[in-house]
Amino acid sequence: MKARGSLPAVCVFLCWAVCSVSAVRREHLFPYGTRHGDSTLQEGDDETSEVLELRRPLYFYETQFSALYVATNGIISTQDLPMEKQYVDDGFPTDFPVIAPFLADIDTSRGRGAIYYRMEESPGVLTRVAQEVQRSFPGTYFTPTHAVIATWENVAAYEEVSRNSAPSSRVNTFQAVVAYDDTDSYALFLYPEDGLQFFGTRPKESYNVQLELPARVGFCRGEVSFLVFSRTEGPYYSVTSNEQTVKNLYQVGNTGVPGLWLFRIGNRFSFQNVVPAAAARAVPTAGLVAQDREATTTPDYAEVEYPDDPFSDPTNDYYPTVLTDSEFPPPAFPEYLEPGHSPTLLRPSVTRGEEPESPASQSHLQPYGGDVLLSSGPELLPTQPLEPPPSGPGAFPLPEPRQLPHEDANQPSSPAAHLDPAVQTVYRGRDDVLEGNPPHGPDHYVVSVDEDVDFETGVIQYSTENKETCARFQQTCSQNGYCTDYSSGFCCHCHTGYYGNGRHCLPEGAPQRVNGKVNGLVSVGATPVELDNVDLHAYIVMGDGRAYTAISQVPEPIGWALMPMAPIGGLYGWLFALELPHHQNGFRITGAEFTHYTEAIFYPGNQRLTIVQTAQSLSPENYLSMNIHIRGSVPFVVPGATVQMEPYKEIYQYYPSVITSSSVRDYTVVSLEKGSETYSYQLRQNITYRDCRHGPRTSPESQQLSMERIFIMYDKEERILRYAITNKIGPLREDPHPEVVNPCYAGTHDCDTTAQCLPGEGEQFRCQCATGYRGDGRSCHDIDECTSKPCHAQAFCLNSLGSFECRCRSGFRGDGFNCLPQSLRPERPKTRCEQHRDSLQGGLGPRGPRPAIGAFVPQCDEEGQYRPLQCHGSTGYCWCVDSGGQEREGTRTPPGAPPTDCDKPEPPPLTPRPETVCERWRASLVEYYRGQPTSRHYLPQCDSAGQFVPLQCYSDTTYCWCVDKDGTEVPGTRSHDAVKPPCVPTVPPPTVRPLPRPDVTPPPSGTSLLYAQGQQIGALPLNGTRMEKAKASVLLALHGSIVVGIDYNCQDRKVYWTDLSGRTINRASLESGAEPETIISTGLTSPEGLAVDARRSMMFWVDSGPDKIESCRLDGRDRKVLFDTDLVNPRAIIVDSASGTLYWTDWNRDAPKIESSTVEGHGRRVVVRDGIGLPNALTFDPSARQICWADAGTKRLECIAPDGTGRRVINSNLNYPFSLVSYANHFYYTDWRRDGVIALNRDSGQFTDEYLPDQRSHLYGITVASPSCL
Repeated sequence: MKARGSLPAVCVFLCWAVCSVSAVRREHLFPYGTRHGDSTLQEGDDETSEVLELRRPLYFYETQFSALYVATNGIISTQDLPMEKQYVDDGFPTDFPVIAPFLADIDTSRGRGAIYYRMEESPGVLTRVAQEVQRSFPGTYFTPTHAVIATWENVAAYEEVSRNSAPSSRVNTFQAVVAYDDTDSYALFLYPEDGLQFFGTRPKESYNVQLELPARVGFCRGEVSFLVFSRTEGPYYSVTSNEQTVKNLYQVGNTGVPGLWLFRIGNRFSFQNVVPAAAARAVPTAGLVAQDREATTTPDYAEVEYPDDPFSDPTNDYYPTVLTDSEFPPPAFPEYLEPGHSPTLLRPSVTRGEEPESPASQSHLQPYGGDVLLSSGPELLPTQPLEPPPSGPGAFPLPEPRQLPHEDANQPSSPAAHLDPAVQTVYRGRDDVLEGNPPHGPDHYVVSVDEDVDFETGVIQYSTENKETCARFQQTCSQNGYCTDYSSGFCCHCHTGYYGNGRHCLPEGAPQRVNGKVNGLVSVGATPVELDNVDLHAYIVMGDGRAYTAISQVPEPIGWALMPMAPIGGLYGWLFALELPHHQNGFRITGAEFTHYTEAIFYPGNQRLTIVQTAQSLSPENYLSMNIHIRGSVPFVVPGATVQMEPYKEIYQYYPSVITSSSVRDYTVVSLEKGSETYSYQLRQNITYRDCRHGPRTSPESQQLSMERIFIMYDKEERILRYAITNKIGPLREDPHPEVVNPCYAGTHDCDTTAQCLPGEGEQFRCQCATGYRGDGRSCHDIDECTSKPCHAQAFCLNSLGSFECRCRSGFRGDGFNCLPQSLRPERPKTRCEQHRDSLQGGLGPRGPRPAIGAFVPQCDEEGQYRPLQCHGSTGYCWCVDSGGQEREGTRTPPGAPPTDCDKPEPPPLTPRPETVCERWRASLVEYYRGQPTSRHYLPQCDSAGQFVPLQCYSDTTYCWCVDKDGTEVPGTRSHDAVKPPCVPTVPPPTVRPLPRPDVTPPPSGTSLLYAQGQQIGALPLNGTRMEKAKASVLLALHGSIVVGIDYNCQDRKVYWTDLSGRTINRASLESGAEPETIISTGLTSPEGLAVDARRSMMFWVDSGPDKIESCRLDGRDRKVLFDTDLVNPRAIIVDSASGTLYWTDWNRDAPKIESSTVEGHGRRVVVRDGIGLPNALTFDPSARQICWADAGTKRLECIAPDGTGRRVINSNLNYPFSLVSYANHFYYTDWRRDGVIALNRDSGQFTDEYLPDQRSHLYGITVASPSCL
């Protein structure tokens, strides 16, 4: 067969890099075919290649493999494959290792295509891969030594061909390249622009159901060993989930070139999951820029050119060149307790070079959700025929097919015959019931049932962990923290006044100490030097981020040579850095258990040094215990020399359980012999920690650590190596010339070192002593807890800094909190309270039991049971507990307040409400499925009140539809799209007492935004175009309502709105004390969008129940139907009073559109039909005389002239807009993703501000209320 893709690889890549390339074409594929040494896979439906013995082993995930197999069905594996029926029709994960560029049922029988594969070592191919990796993973220096190339050319899908049908002519071409070196592995997937003509295959055992399974693309580790004799699912990563995401393979790409996908798939040390290249980066319209630095396929460090440090400023002379002791004196270290842990050598969890592109060029990057293709979750499309149980005669008739996906029209009948009769009347016409489990959100936790919208866009993540609850595992939280249950598990959080990850909490503002032991073997030049259990101590002043580190008993050769390695102490600077607003230092994220892996490569000598620092816990004194292991080689530094480092900045990227950073540092060595010489080293850092993925994420995607006033010194006489660095963590781009810098953030305040600086307005601040200390904040002294007599009557109390000790008197024994005479009978077994109390004492210190600084210690009675009233001696808070020591809700009182009467009986439990129809139907189905429903079974989703969730989905897929309050499907809402339909609830939330007054509280004078938020209308004043968020208020509280559409009449100064729950249209004057007035109360089913024509004293609305548009006078007279045909899901409506024109949107999932007519209902026409998905929001820009809309499907805000010309995109990065209004040069829209109001500049297209109400729930309509008509 004639070989394809014969252009030299280097030439192709240069054209790719320099020319204007809009997509991968066939000539861009790596060379393949028999003339290039490829082997050809045997024709057939289920063939596997001969073993491809690798000349050097490959790391896939963290495991080493020495062989690969190529299979017909679009996959590569590290082991011989099972029969295809065991995997080809199933979703991820597979139970064996898989690299899947296009997993589907492929058939090459009868000459329908060919599959080629080979091992490759040619410099041209390896150079091309290295350049692509370095371009897509900035800061990575990958030098592949081997590659495996597999190409599927013009292959066809398996088909059962009958006598009356011919084979399909649709064929696919795609390619996979797996390249690796001794440490890392990467995979390239290439999909030519004409290469994919089918996007899935039908299962062989489909039982005549016309169901097509989308191709699975991604990676699976396969089953891994668990405990001794068990196995469990390994990690996996999925790129596709439905047909559109399969089309994205050649339409999008994650490298900036459509059709080109790159992933990091393994590392020899440790590997959590696959990492995509610069995920969700926008596709460039012009060609890619050629690389400035030529890649090399030989790992020769000396040939690497370091880029200029983008953060260095040669003109900045604020900091002195040399910092003397007097300028930045290291503190006198106090006496430390030794942790006493034996050293262990740890491996890194993520390799060097993993530095994603900066957010400046990643407008869509959202590592914890949204559009990012970063997931360890499975494919969630049904991978087997849907399996509703058989139905009784006449029940649940099939709905009429309505241009739905082909599987919709062929559903078997539903299980009505087995259901509660009261339930059978609910889903008339809804027999194609689909689903089961709640959807999973982007952070691997189950989305709660009251969430209407899933914003996942193609790759769905899933956690297979068994649910853990606070009731079972609360003891894992810090004594200064609390436990919160989430739908998929629990998370720990720190109490107010403490910071950390909840498992470990430290007092805010208190200085922090670190103790550790350093071990290792380091070569200085040609001389190996051993570090044998030497001491490391660090002291951090939290108020200004100063971190002092001292390593004692360091031998002289290595003491001088390690001076440039400021990252040893820099870790503690990052861990306890001074925090700028909305940013977090490391301890808030990792707590006291993490592993920090550092690799430094020195230039020009190419020496390598690895440092592994393991945080093991907090000591009883709240000191952080560390174990440090150093190994490698460092350049020789002349004895007596000094080392200088200028201030620098590092960017840290935050992923679940992993934090990465990569940078280049320059340092200057000054000596009498050689003068001043400047060197550099490349630094790669990875921090792995225990992350809680059940709750909401709070850490930013990326942060910048600024290191200032760097002091380094080796004391030859004392053999102590010292580092002192001031650290501050904040945004990637700080304002170089801020108008006002609060002293708390600048570190220039005068608070005590044991106090916390609390910023105020401008340059105002106040100082607050840390927990366990007392004073005015500028002078703090230890609280003497002994004055409160916390110890037993037969014990004496010894106070210490931030804590105290209790010790039994002579003749008594015990822990100081309970003392018994020595002559008494042997001590009874400790109760749960006593065990809890003693576990928090931290064992015996030099002078007896030592509670942690500021820690709460439970109080037990004489019988060892929890005292009903518990109090925190350092904070003054008190609360009641039950017999198990668990806090009773609502009993906590602040310092100085009278404590709750814990002997008062608890109120009786509430009487359970009767089951709703939704719950009864769900229970009936669970019983029918014998208590074990699977992903193929549908279960209705009910909210916490038992009502039908407005959005119903099949399992956790994107196959969804809307329902009304009775559970009946809303026609035209069913979709199989990544963006789920915007279903509006029709049942108000449960009653909350006391009820608010139903009258108007007007906003301040001037212009305000009015927005609908369920049971209330909010007011957000504007100052120009700036939202005055501090003055936001509730204009009108409407208990029992669901306010959706809203508009304002500038003539009568009244606000008009639709109520979806009450099925009414209402209005109220913006006068204090004004009450709502109902205008329309009959003939409404689902009123949504509303528009007021002030010039004609008319109003218009859409009703998405009967699908019609109506109008009437503002007082309700002259009501008439304008349109009741060719509407499916009308939503937004606006009126241009000047021209007398109506505009409205219809988000019909099959054919969305924007239409217009006159206000009398004449001249109806379509304004926009193409390029829209979910046009929820609509407004009129009077200055530009254009109609503008926000689309939740395309994520775009666009405008167009009324005649259909001049269409332009204002912004293409929206989240989930619902309603939109134009004012001055700004757009304001409500967003269901943020649950807030977003401001966007019309001219620049940039987001300028957002307002998030304190009450978190969906916002609906939005309008502008101005004091006069505009």
